[in-house]
Parts: sequence; C-alpha cells; structure tokens
Amino acid sequence: MEEKKPEQKQEQKQQRPANQNNGQNGQPRNRELGQRTAGAKNLRIVFLGGVGEIGKNMTALEYGDDIIVIDAGMGFPTIDMPGIDLVVQDITYLVKNKHRVRGYVITHAHEDHIGAVPYVLNEVPAPIFGSRMSLAMIDNKLREHPGIKVKATSVRPRSVVQIGKFGVEFVHVNHSLSGCFAISVTTPVGVVFHTGDFKIDFTPVDGNVIDLARIAEIGKRGVALLLAESTNVERKGFTMSETVVGKRIGEIFDRNTDKRIFVATFSSNIHRVQQLLDLAEKHKRKVAFSGRSMINVSDTAIKIGEMTAKKDLIIPIDQVGNYADKEILIILTGSQGEPSSALVRMSTGDFNKIHLGTNDTVILSSSPIPGNESSVNKVVNNLIKRGVDVVYQSLAEVHVSGHACEEELKIIHSLLKPRFFIPVHGEYKHLKSHVELAQRLGMPERHTAIAEIGDVWELSVNSLKRVAQVPAGERLIDGKGSGTMDSNVLRDRTILAEEGICIIGIGFDRETGVVTSGPEITTRGLLYIEEMEQIIPELRQTILDAAAKHNLSGDDATTIRNTIRRDVQNFFQNERKRRPIVVTMLIGN
Repeated sequence: MEEKKPEQKQEQKQQRPANQNNGQNGQPRNRELGQRTAGAKNLRIVFLGGVGEIGKNMTALEYGDDIIVIDAGMGFPTIDMPGIDLVVQDITYLVKNKHRVRGYVITHAHEDHIGAVPYVLNEVPAPIFGSRMSLAMIDNKLREHPGIKVKATSVRPRSVVQIGKFGVEFVHVNHSLSGCFAISVTTPVGVVFHTGDFKIDFTPVDGNVIDLARIAEIGKRGVALLLAESTNVERKGFTMSETVVGKRIGEIFDRNTDKRIFVATFSSNIHRVQQLLDLAEKHKRKVAFSGRSMINVSDTAIKIGEMTAKKDLIIPIDQVGNYADKEILIILTGSQGEPSSALVRMSTGDFNKIHLGTNDTVILSSSPIPGNESSVNKVVNNLIKRGVDVVYQSLAEVHVSGHACEEELKIIHSLLKPRFFIPVHGEYKHLKSHVELAQRLGMPERHTAIAEIGDVWELSVNSLKRVAQVPAGERLIDGKGSGTMDSNVLRDRTILAEEGICIIGIGFDRETGVVTSGPEITTRGLLYIEEMEQIIPELRQTILDAAAKHNLSGDDATTIRNTIRRDVQNFFQNERKRRPIVVTMLIGN
C-alpha cells in the first residue's frame, strides 16, 4: 500500500450556510439509480450502512460529479447466517458510480469501520485518507488480499485535504484506540460534521485530549448537518476514563503477586493493552500475547510507535513455562467467547501451550456484545471449574466503553449547533433517542431526521429532505466468495442445520429402466438411529413408488429426482414433522 503524508495545512475557512429554518423532511420519490437532476446544486448523503444497526458503517457524500465515502466497515454474522465469516455492504450504487468516487475517508481502525475495505476497494478503487494507525491496520488486511493496490495518505489532527469539491478536515477525538478522527467536510452548501466513534476523556492514556477547541471553532463558523454516533445515547452521564480501568487492573495485580495473570480484551483496544504493558513492567512480569489478532495488532501498534514496550518485555507464548507464575502476564483474545479463541480453548483444556489451574487469575476486560452473553458465561463457568480466579465487569471496573454517553453527546451538539441533524451508528431505538435528545436541546423537529440503509437525503442551503433510495443491504462473505441473505447456499445451510439431509442412491438398467439396486439411504442430522430403523422399510417403498411414476431409462433425470425429493420430504413431514434436504443419485448400469 503506497502511503503519502500531506503537509499540515492552515485552518480552512468554513462556509456558513444561510440562516433559514424552513426545511421540511420530504417523502421518498422514485428516482433511477445514479440519476441526478441536471445542474443540481445540492449535496446528497447516501446511507449504505451503520444506521438502524451496529456495524457496517458507510456514508457517501455526493456533490456534482464527486463522491467521497466515510468509512467502510463490516458487520458480524448472526445466528441465522451459518458458515458466514463476515457481513459487508451492498455497494451496487458505488459500483455504478465508481468513476465519480474520489476517495475513502476513515474515522478509525475498528472492524466496523474498516473491515469491508478490501472488498470495497476490489470493486471501487480510490485513494484512502486516514491516521497512521488506521492505514497500518488496513495494510494488514490488504496483505490477505493480494492484487489490491491503493494510494494511501496519512493525515494528522487538523490536517485538511481537498478531495474533489470537498474540503475534509480531520479532528482528533478520544475512543479506545489511537488515531481516531471526527470528520468536518466543507461542501458548497455548508459544513457536514461526522463525529465518528468518540467519547470525551480528559485523562486519556496517550495524553491527547479530544480537540473540543477545534470543534467549538467549527461550530462558530456554522455547521449545516451533523451526523453523530448514537451507541450510548441511552446511558446517562459521562463515560468513564480509560485510565480508571488501568487503576482497577493495577489493584488486581497488587492482590495477585504470586499468580499468573491473564487479561482478555479486544485486540484493537491498544490503550488498554498499553496500560497492561506498563503494569507488567512495574510488577516485573514478562508479557506474552496469544491469539492471531492480538499478536498482529500489537505488533503493528509497536512498529509504528502507537504502543511502546521495552525490547525484553515481550516473550513468545511457548516460553511462558520458563518463568515463575508471578513473572507472567498473558494478554489474549476470547473476551466474547469466540469458539476458536485462545481463552476459550484454555478454558476447555484444548490449548496445549497453557494449562490453567488454581494459581491463575483471568480478567475479562470487556463487556459482552449483545448476543454473546451465553458464550461468555460458559467461558466463565469453565474457568471457575478449573479453580481459576475470574474477574469480570460486574465484579470490578475492568472495562469502560469507548462511546459517548448522553452528557457528552449534549456537549458536542451544543458546541456545533448544527442546523440539521441525522443520527448514525446505532439501532433504530438509539437513533430515535438521539433525535429526541437533539430536540430537547432546542432543535426543531423538522430539522431532525432518522435515516435508513439505502436512503438518499439532499441538503441545500435551507433544507434537508429525503429524495430517493438506492440498492442497499448486506453481502455475506464466506471464504473467498460472497452472496446475499436470500441465496440458495445460505438457505440450504439453514435447512441442513435445522432439518438434516437424506441422500438416496438408486441403480437401474439403462435399457429397461428396471431398478437393479437400492435404494441406498444415508442420513445426517435427521433422525436418531432407532427412529430410522423403524421407518426404513416404509421409506424404501416410498422411494420405489416415486421412481415407478417414471421411466428411469427414458424420462428426464431432473424430473425423476424432483418427484423422489417431493415424495420423500412429504413422507418425513407426515411421519416425523421434518423436511430435510433430499439428494437423489440415479446410477445407470
């Protein structure tokens, strides 16, 4: 990945939109994909992900012949997506308009903001702009996708780059890793401010406080539209500082001076990891990383100087046995109960390099993502059964969020004073609560809106209205392939998981069509052996009766297989209330 660094530019004058408050939220109008009104002088905001959901963040800004894209994140597969590795956006709109896409602007390096970058770049190549940390993490991803080339420009806080008709300024914010930006975009119709993921932390681990001064300056010059994250809008007060976690974990170190200590956290939370490295050095412990993502992210952060550690502090995981328990700290993945993660395998005794016992303390320095609670509880129970001392969020302050709570969001709204507001990064309930918060702060209801994936909103100097919808939704990534939620592959996987499969083999004489062998029947995930033995004779007869409806040597083979499949599925439905996948093989002799 070719990387350039722009020079620090002087503050760019922000254009103040006209003071007119009669904008109305319009209703969608049918408009052909990619079609624009001739001579249009309005800004279009296209939501391709990240609204009405957590993850898959992607918003496009379009004016005239220029499009810029803010973030390209992935989502995680849900329980109804068996075998799917990750979920990315439907970018049909960008593909159709690829000749107008001038660049990608990255707020920060979390997976829900950069995870889809390789898949998007493969179809819609364009330059990328982001922090040193963001570009390093993207570079790691692109190494797994050989052939994708990209021009990358590393930017610093308050840098301004011109991308087509857009003046893009990068404003430093606090989150749970370094190199995080809010994005201030100067457009011909006014300033669009996108907060990215943020919180207001006055004691951050790296000492770099959110740039509230610059945010206030931008607000004084005038903000036409605010796009603000909504994850923690339902939480009162302020998000705790990340340094609080360091203090609490330090207290646990003080109480466990003779034990091995394990800390499971998100690999991308390098501020948390930095505090752990500092604690290890203070307590004279060696550090071993475990888990592929933890090793990759830590190596990258140390390489580019975003994390620091003495040369002899970190050791390979297979050297842990060379040290006393009191000399070891292991930082690992698995805080969400991921089946193949290091912590889960240790909790079940399947990790051959580490065996847990009564002289170990495990700290789960995270909170379960919704839907992962049962997996995390299972890990905790397995660890306790092994005699491990387990510390998690409900027992101690060993995790804080990286997202702004209600009072922090109020501060941003008050400093920016936007004329229009659309919340992003949240489920519908979060977006609704955020709109209500803005209205409590004095925004007219008609100046707030809730967007859905695929919506196109148009911003002029005096109005904001929804004007169209574009194709949008989910693409499911499975290995090197991709598909959609309604694909046959996903539907068959679901049926296999819920109903099982029945494979039938029938041999027949090619000249006479007479059945000469079988039917041979093999099932998987369908019925217990005792149940199958009871119904096998009747099932065989059902298959033979279905085959007898056709001339095996003369009729179309697909038609014959369809008849057998239908009759066998009906048989299982009537006998056992199951409807398996049925595969029939006709073998002519």
